[in-house]
Amino acid sequence: MAQPLPAATANSLLTFETIGRVLTVGLNRPAKRNALNDGIILEIERCFAALPEDIGAVVIHGIGDHFSAGLDLSELTERDATAGLMHSRMWHRVFDTIQHARIPVVAALKGAVIGGGLELACAAHIRVAEPSAYYALPEGQRGIFVGGGGSVRLPRLVGVARMADMMLTGRVYTAAEGVVHGFSQYLTEEGGALAKAIELAERVAQNAPLTNFAVMQALPLIAEASPQTGLMLEALMASVAQSDQEAKTRIRAFLDRKTAKVQPS
Repeated sequence: MAQPLPAATANSLLTFETIGRVLTVGLNRPAKRNALNDGIILEIERCFAALPEDIGAVVIHGIGDHFSAGLDLSELTERDATAGLMHSRMWHRVFDTIQHARIPVVAALKGAVIGGGLELACAAHIRVAEPSAYYALPEGQRGIFVGGGGSVRLPRLVGVARMADMMLTGRVYTAAEGVVHGFSQYLTEEGGALAKAIELAERVAQNAPLTNFAVMQALPLIAEASPQTGLMLEALMASVAQSDQEAKTRIRAFLDRKTAKVQPS
């Protein structure tokens, strides 16, 4: 059984707020532009291991003016290759818990979305940015390499060449450029990312849980499979989803004209 989420205090690395069936998780190191250290990474892992059963979606955001400026370089220590490998794998494990969470995760982005902060955002299923957001991978200029799964997740969003350019040249993308190139799916007015992310999370939380699971977990596998393997996986997932009682109830409600038809917004 999941343990209750810890109560947030003034010194908490994360803040929590429940809004209906949505849990907001705030990165709470504003004086450090929400730079990620091992403490906050492990708190994220504990949070996702203790998600209440009645929560249908999560919103991750940054307290203050920034989402996250990435790895807290002040906490880098001299590590041999083995220690460095295990440290990176710890970040992989935690960000995997976000990508493979039982419920969808929305990231609300503003200010710095840099390095490890961008890697964290990439682990979410939906990303919402406001105009202050900017994206960068300064690892090339720091003499290091991404270690939080960015080389796997980000190219799937923006392409290998774009990521390589960012790391080699230090190129920075604005929020407006980001929504065009795939860093985010939504761009809001200034100060609007969190509210929009919560709105989307509330909408997502109303979906059938099995459909959400299929979209989050099966769709990426289908997209990366060979065409014939993908089609078989799709058929299997479709058959499982439509046999679920929740699907039958929702389809009957639609046929009985108890739910609205899709209309342009």
